[in-house]
Amino acid sequence: MTAAADRLVTNAEIHTLSDPETVFEAMAIRDGEIVRLGDSSELEFLNGVETDVIDCDGRVVLPGFIDAHTHMEQLGQHLVHADLSAATSADECLELLAAEGDRTASAVAADADSDAAPADERSDDWIIGFGYDESTWTDRGHRLTRVDLDAVSETRPVAALRVDLHTVSLNSVALERLADEMPDSDIVYEDGDPVGIAVEDAAEVVRREVAADREQMRDLLTAAAEYAVARGVTGVHDKVRSDTSPRVYRELAAAGELPIRVRIDYWSDYLEALSKVGLVTNAGNDRVQTGAIKSFSDGSIGSRTAKLREPYTDADVDDESETEDEPTSGQWVVDPAELTSIVERADDARFQLSVHAIGDEAIEETLSALEETADPADSRHRIEHAELATDDQLERMADAGIVASMQPNFHRWADEGGLYDQRLGRERRERSNPLGRVLEVGAPLAFGSDGMPLGPLLGVHHAVNAPSEDQRLSVTEALRAYTRGAAYAGFDEDRLGTLAVGKRADFVVLEASPWDQPERIGEIDVALTAVDGEVVFERE
Repeated sequence: MTAAADRLVTNAEIHTLSDPETVFEAMAIRDGEIVRLGDSSELEFLNGVETDVIDCDGRVVLPGFIDAHTHMEQLGQHLVHADLSAATSADECLELLAAEGDRTASAVAADADSDAAPADERSDDWIIGFGYDESTWTDRGHRLTRVDLDAVSETRPVAALRVDLHTVSLNSVALERLADEMPDSDIVYEDGDPVGIAVEDAAEVVRREVAADREQMRDLLTAAAEYAVARGVTGVHDKVRSDTSPRVYRELAAAGELPIRVRIDYWSDYLEALSKVGLVTNAGNDRVQTGAIKSFSDGSIGSRTAKLREPYTDADVDDESETEDEPTSGQWVVDPAELTSIVERADDARFQLSVHAIGDEAIEETLSALEETADPADSRHRIEHAELATDDQLERMADAGIVASMQPNFHRWADEGGLYDQRLGRERRERSNPLGRVLEVGAPLAFGSDGMPLGPLLGVHHAVNAPSEDQRLSVTEALRAYTRGAAYAGFDEDRLGTLAVGKRADFVVLEASPWDQPERIGEIDVALTAVDGEVVFERE
C-alpha cells in the first residue's frame, strides 16, 4: 500500500523547468522529497488524513530560486542600518544617515553611562549606510565626500558604502580613525588632501571595521534569510568575508532556524585554514555546504576599477592618478601573478574557484588562469560577473566548462544615458552582460543578484527586457538560469533546480505568470515559498 503524502500541491500550473519543458497540475511530497507529479485527480489517492493540501488556485509553481552570487551579511546590514539604495540625491542620502545617527544615539549614550568601552574604542558608535548609487541621482555624478558626511556628524565616524561595495565614503572622524590602516594608494586625494572616498583595499578596511560580532551576525543573517524567502529564494551562494557568518549559519541550521540552503564561498584568505582542517568543496550537510574559494581580479565599473583593455570614456580628473590625457583603464585588485597562484593552490586542494572579473582585460587573465587547472569543467570553476566578456572569451569558457555566474539586474545600468553609457560608451554598453550570447555559445549560465538588490524576479525581468538582443533571454531561459543553472554551479543539479520525482521539494508559488506579463515580471509577488516541502514564507 502506498503511503500518503505529507503535502499535496494541487490546482496549480507547475513548471518543472526541465528540458523539454513540462507542466503539471499537482505535486506530491513526502519527507521533503517530490514523489509524484501529475493531474490533481491522479494524485488524489495520496491525500491522507494528515496530508496538508496547498490549493494554488491556478497559480504558477516553479522550482525555488537559487541566488548564485549574493552577500547575506550586507543584505542584513541594509535591513538593520540605513538603507541608501532608494535615495534619489546626495541630500537624501545625508538625511537617511542623519536619521540613522539619531536612531543609534540613544544606544551609544546608554553605553557611555555603563562600563562599556569608551566610544572611540567601539565599533557600535559608527553611523553606517549601505547601497547608495550616485549614477541614479538627480544630481547624478555627485560624490559623497567627507565634507558632506561631516554634516551628518563631526564627533562620530560615518561611512556610506556604495552599492557595489568597492567604494566607501567617509567623514573626517572615520578618516582619522582608520588613517594608519588604509593603503594610501586606494584613498582619493584632491589638492593633496583626502576627499573622503576609499576604494578597493581601503574600502575593505572599512568593511572589516564595521563587521558584525556573533550576536549581531545572527540578527543580520536571520533578517536577510527572511527577506530572501519572501522573494522566492530557497538557496544562496553566499560570498562571505568574515569567519563569523559560517559559524552562525551552522548554529542556525542546527537549531532548525535556517529557512534556506546556504553554500558558503570563502574568501581566498581562508584557503590554507580550510585545507588544514580537511574541508573541500561540497563538504557539509543538506542545509549548509562549503562552496568555492572566492577571489578577485579587478573592481567595478561604477568605481572605475574594473580592468579594461581600453580606458574609461569619462576620466575622473578629480583623482590625481588620472589626467585628461591619461584616462584610467581600471586596476587590479589581485595581481594576475598572485591570482594564478591562488587558483593553482585552490585547485590542487580540490576547491572550486569563484573569481570576480568584470572588465575584458580582467576576464582574459582570469580565464587564462582557470583554463590551466587540471579539469576546469569537472571542478566547475566560475567567473563571477563576466560583464564585458568578448565572444572569444565566452567560447573559451564554453569549451572549458567554466560557469558564467552573472547578474541580470546589472542591466539596470545599461540603458541609454545610464552608468555604462557614462563609463564605457555606447559600443561597450551594448555588449555588456551578454546573457544571450552565453547560452548561444553553450557556456554554463548561473544567475545571482550580488545583492543589488536580491530579487530573482527583478533579475529575470531585466534579462527578458534587456536593451540589446545579445543581452536578452526568453522567460524560460532566464528562469532556468536562476534555478537549474544556479543549482549546476553549486553541484546540486541532482537534487535541486527543477521539479522532478526524487528531487527536494524546494518550490515557489507566484501570484502571476511571468510568461503572461513579460514586461512586468519584476512586479510579480511571491505567494508562497517552501524548502523541503515545508512552507517558509506565505503572503498574508
